[in-house]
Amino acid sequence: MTATKIPTELKYAKTHEWVKVDGHRATVGITDHAQSELTDIVFVDLPAVGKATEAGKVALSLESVKTVSDVYAPAAGKVVEVNTELKAHPELINQDPYGRGWLFRIELSAGLAQDLLDADGYRRLIGPSA
Repeated sequence: MTATKIPTELKYAKTHEWVKVDGHRATVGITDHAQSELTDIVFVDLPAVGKATEAGKVALSLESVKTVSDVYAPAAGKVVEVNTELKAHPELINQDPYGRGWLFRIELSAGLAQDLLDADGYRRLIGPSA
């Protein structure tokens, strides 16, 4: 088994989302650990551009061969872009969760949720598999 990838430049939610902030925008996806737990992702219910997000609230759902899982927003804001490539290729989330498998971008209306973890904190959260 290979070690779970946990890039140090990102922030992580306890619900297994990652977030990368660039100015007033944040890109959101699910972690390598989350995609491996879900197994093969077959459908992504992307949020509408313009949809308001609230920190800790459901932003979208992913469907895998095992289950349907909610993805939560790491901050309040407005969806300004979604990864439309995932409509035809949801497997990109499994193949490249921190790159081509990103989910959506939000324009931040406030700061990030206060309980986000750094890479070391997330590694402690998921335990020995990291």
